[in-house]
Amino acid sequence: MEINHVGIPVTDIARAKAFYDRALAPLGMKVTMQVGPDQTESGGTAIGYGGEGDSGLFWIGDNEAVGEGIHVAFTAQTREQVDGFHPEALAGGGKDNGAPGLRPHYAPNYYAAFVLDPDGANIEAVCMLSD
Repeated sequence: MEINHVGIPVTDIARAKAFYDRALAPLGMKVTMQVGPDQTESGGTAIGYGGEGDSGLFWIGDNEAVGEGIHVAFTAQTREQVDGFHPEALAGGGKDNGAPGLRPHYAPNYYAAFVLDPDGANIEAVCMLSD
């Protein structure tokens, strides 16, 4: 399994975007996707950075979009792995933050589940392959 993307909360989305636009440009990263309040489950704004062809490997978002803490998404090879991740994470002490299912507002085949770990980090398993 690999990390699919990481997100961090920011206090001022415009200021953070100006910083990351400049800081990541020498690394070949640019804004590849922006999700507005009407497209996030929480009603916030999130901005994804990546290279050519990436939908976003590194995300910044106001606290409404990313939450109060870190967000890490792990790539699952199948939707069944996403389905298995969710109850195991809950049994391990996590808190439900989104049951397994399609999230077409992110991408057509975006199938994911979300849990908050015991410290409040938003942990996700995502499969973008169609079944």
